[in-house]
Amino acid sequence: MRGLILGAGISLGLALTGASAAPAEAVGPTCTPSTLDNSALQAGVVTISPLPGSRDANPQTQISFLGVPAGAISAISVVGSRTGSHSGRLLAYSQGDGASFVPSQPFAEGERVTVHATVRAGGSARPLLDVFAIAQQDQISSTPRRSQPGNATEVESFHSRPDLIPPAVTVTAQSPAVAPGDVFVAPYGGTGESGPMILEPGGGLVWFKPLAANTEATNLEVQEYEGKPVLTWWQGNISVHGFGLGEGVIADDTYTDIAHVRAGNGLQADLHEFQLTPQGTALITAYDPIVCNLSSVGGPAYAGLTDSVFQEIDVRTGLVMYQWTSLDHVALQESYEPANRSTTVYPYDFFHLNSISLDHDGSLLISSRNTWTVYKLSPQSGQILWRLGGKHSSFKMGPATGTAWQHDPRELPNGTISIFDNGASPKTHSQSRAIVLGLSPSGGPVTLLTRLTHTPLLVAESQGSMQSLANGDWFVGWGQEPFFSEFSPEGQLLFDAHFPAHDESYRAYRFAWNATPAHPPAYAYVPASPTGAAVVYASWNGATEVAAWKLLAGASASSLATVAQVPRSGFETAIAVPGGTIGPYVAVQALGAAGQLLGTSATTAQSGLG
Repeated sequence: MRGLILGAGISLGLALTGASAAPAEAVGPTCTPSTLDNSALQAGVVTISPLPGSRDANPQTQISFLGVPAGAISAISVVGSRTGSHSGRLLAYSQGDGASFVPSQPFAEGERVTVHATVRAGGSARPLLDVFAIAQQDQISSTPRRSQPGNATEVESFHSRPDLIPPAVTVTAQSPAVAPGDVFVAPYGGTGESGPMILEPGGGLVWFKPLAANTEATNLEVQEYEGKPVLTWWQGNISVHGFGLGEGVIADDTYTDIAHVRAGNGLQADLHEFQLTPQGTALITAYDPIVCNLSSVGGPAYAGLTDSVFQEIDVRTGLVMYQWTSLDHVALQESYEPANRSTTVYPYDFFHLNSISLDHDGSLLISSRNTWTVYKLSPQSGQILWRLGGKHSSFKMGPATGTAWQHDPRELPNGTISIFDNGASPKTHSQSRAIVLGLSPSGGPVTLLTRLTHTPLLVAESQGSMQSLANGDWFVGWGQEPFFSEFSPEGQLLFDAHFPAHDESYRAYRFAWNATPAHPPAYAYVPASPTGAAVVYASWNGATEVAAWKLLAGASASSLATVAQVPRSGFETAIAVPGGTIGPYVAVQALGAAGQLLGTSATTAQSGLG
């Protein structure tokens, strides 16, 4: 969202409803602005958030100024209608294009906040004004989503890494014509441990990071940060309310964490999106439960609503550079989700933001599951340029082009749009599908260019992804259904695999990835038995360049010699221990394709050897 400049024009008719309003009064605050889809251009040069005229700001919000250096912003005055004048610090973004005023104390729920400042641009000083209201917070639970453990035999286990218990992967289709690269998934909710996982092209394990109980991962992918390829994923608690409470993680090619990206403005990063930009910022989603009067859409006059939010975060400083909220821009009436069952315990999820895509022209493509709509946002104004699908589509929808409860729209280089169309829940289509839509520049109807489905058919009630690969193939993650597949440009199934029945992965991808872990290789010694010889099992969780394993042994840790060398065979390689006296000290070494040493395990003494 670089250099986002929003258009002018605001309405300041803000209703001030007290935070002390009790459910017994039966009427909650009006949480929608008097004018939807306002812009926030101030003095012609600076974008301010919270959006002027909004009623959904968090008490812990910072005031974000984006578009000029921090030194060009002065004379800042921040006054709450109840809390009075607020002191604070103006903290610069690392990109040099703005700053956030971080108040020393939070605002009060229900109050109006007035912000004045002066910005110097083009040789002149210009006044800035921002007026917004603080929402009444809905204190809902963070109860984790319930897992559904399956059969204990549906997991992988390893002698050398007994701490790793990932769900097993079953490959049912494998063509030599698949695109190069490994498979990136993050299973959770079922058999085995949850965590980010990398698989070989054929489905064998490369890397797995088990997470603590009630901590899940989503969106494992390869991105670029500070000019280098990195691993990124979200991790945290997936609550019963359908969104995440956690953080984004950036790790280097040794699997060492180099940054943790958290939401600002009193929110927590949500599971649905974590996209890095070339400027060193991150686009993330968050959900903000607030109290709202829903009578205009047939809901209770006093209920909760989860406001969908995306933020641009300066990774280095953690500051919020920009914030966009669904309530500021989209009417409650656009939703297909019924409001009549909403309460403060289970808020109304009218929008459900589930993806953000930074397009080639700098604009943003976002997806709202519950309005069945893909929105294109202007990079200059942050306002909605067009809607694809839903109740107010900007385009005439051609045959079979309408989506329902969709995920993961991405604008492709040729201007077409790829989408994972869930078609449920509740069930609207006979099956979920991955599609590509063509938009006519002349105003003609939207056309269906590609349609990919699974056999047997799958109906994914949530989640899902569609990735365009460099060779023209499509990689599809089936979300709540435990499958992930690759198709040729013509729609031929080239690869298909699945987890056990209750496991799911929010998205699935294929990427090139090369890594040498910071931790050493591991091994386990299994003594000889009446039915078999002694075996050493060697592994190196996450290593991508290992071609062979060497077994070393000796009378002391300083006198090791090679006693066996074998080709790598999967995540864990079995090395038969030669007969005779070879120990008792043992180590293993990982070798590359040219025989070069990549890593050496610890050396330990093994009873029964020597």
